[in-house]
Amino acid sequence: MVYVTSWDEFVERSVQLFRADPESTRYSMKYRHCDGKLVLKVTDNKECLKFKTDQAQDAKKMEKLNNIFFALMARGPEVDITEVTGKEQMEVQPSKKGRGRKQ
Repeated sequence: MVYVTSWDEFVERSVQLFRADPESTRYSMKYRHCDGKLVLKVTDNKECLKFKTDQAQDAKKMEKLNNIFFALMARGPEVDITEVTGKEQMEVQPSKKGRGRKQ
């Protein structure tokens, strides 16, 4: 088993692994609340890739990876994943000035 330290490398290698053999590739995630660790695993019974994190901001990245895998599984391994990742845009929320108690 290989722990990949870079998120971008993990996503790229996971997509390559799925496209090489979509019938036997599996994707799983495990979260341990007591440790605060999230482990993502992609395997095709020959190669196993793992990514471990304890950062809460990586949950948004995990959601994007789920969307990529859903698109690959539903539309086929030849689908262009830039459509899936390009849709998410960061929404800027306005600051809430003047909503507190005046002093």
